[in-house]
Amino acid sequence: MEKDAILILSGGLDSTTLLYDYRERIALALSFDYGSKHNAREIPFARLHCQRLGIEHITIPLKFMAQYFDSSLLEGGDDIPEGHYAADNMKSTVVPFRNGIMLSVAVGMAESRHLKAVMMANHGGDHTIYPDCRPEFVEAFDQAAQAGTFDGVRLLSPYTHLTKADIARRGKQLGIDYSETWSCYKGGQRHCGRCGTCIERREALAEAGITDTTDYEA
Repeated sequence: MEKDAILILSGGLDSTTLLYDYRERIALALSFDYGSKHNAREIPFARLHCQRLGIEHITIPLKFMAQYFDSSLLEGGDDIPEGHYAADNMKSTVVPFRNGIMLSVAVGMAESRHLKAVMMANHGGDHTIYPDCRPEFVEAFDQAAQAGTFDGVRLLSPYTHLTKADIARRGKQLGIDYSETWSCYKGGQRHCGRCGTCIERREALAEAGITDTTDYEA
């Protein structure tokens, strides 16, 4: 298969699975250092997996987001809330239009390299809390990318209608060691085990029948 796509790769469970799932197609993986509290924990895993698969990896700095945007996910923001994603307080972790900004950069990179597509690993569990993960956003951005590039770059999001447990099941088939991924929004030395993304990670791995070897604080 022709390598014709760029993947936005955080180093988390979802995008790492997509990296392995579509590795025959991915020419370049992009990580973004946008000043989140957990960038320093995620990005080394993104780099590790790309090195392992022989896929080019670039980290692009977007530190202006932490300087000007309001989100508890960012350095200098409020404390990361604890509890399930279903709780309203988790909305504080939304970084306004984060995916839109990253996708715009990725589409520009794809056009520059004459690649056909940009891939993102949003999933069904993201839809309620993150507006720029919803199917209607994906469809609209895909149309915008095609209209705004000479090569008609497409946005592909194969996991949009899957659950995180579905993604973990796919990772299990691919033999991914999820201890080599990072989820916790707090960005400490260990996963806190209490924030929304830690809880979601635990539930997904359990539902997928994967032994969770993540090092949690609690």
